Parts: sequence; C-alpha cells; structure tokens
Amino acid sequence: MPDKSIALLQFIYCYNSVWIREDVIFFSQHGPFPAYLKRFHLSDSDYCSCGGIGTTLHYATACIYTVSWHMRKPAPNFEQEWLKRVANNLVSRQKIRGIIKFISENRDLFRPP
Repeated sequence: MPDKSIALLQFIYCYNSVWIREDVIFFSQHGPFPAYLKRFHLSDSDYCSCGGIGTTLHYATACIYTVSWHMRKPAPNFEQEWLKRVANNLVSRQKIRGIIKFISENRDLFRPP
C-alpha cells in the first residue's frame, strides 16, 4: 500500500493544486485510520468501530459513520485510478475534507470495538 501512496502523490505533484491538511492525510493514508495505526503497532486492531477494515477507502465509500460523504466504491483493480480522479475533482475533495474533519472531531466514535 505505501508504494501506491507514493505513486499517487507523484502523479498529483505534477498538477498545480492547493492541498490542505485533510487532503494530505487522506491521500497519504497517514492519519487516524485503524489500518495505518495497526501497521505501525500503534493499535491492536485494524477494524473501524462499524466492523469494516479502517482504511481511507472504507471511510470514503462504506463506513456507516461517514455516509453523508460517501462516494461510489471502485472495483479493486481501479482503486488507483479512482484515487487520481478523486484527487483532481474539487467536489470529491470537499467530501474527503468533510470525512477527515468528522473523524478528527469524533475520534471516540472511530475506536475499534
């Protein structure tokens, strides 16, 4: 997964766009996400409190707590292309920013079960 993040960030670097904190957290996948925390042994579980694997894609497409900002889930073989399209679409980035702000403001809600 880290190689995908680097490839995506290199792709996006070519574009002149303004990135704020929430964009960087989501697209780098380095943040308050259970899958990230478990990978670095900062958590015992990689599950979201809703029962899904707590990845950025999960929060953007499937988590019951972030349904207000959901986007259509890509097929597994199109995840990288989906991330590129989301990164270059202002409406999608606004949704991403809403998800990250909501997670940051409601950390207790997102603790693993």
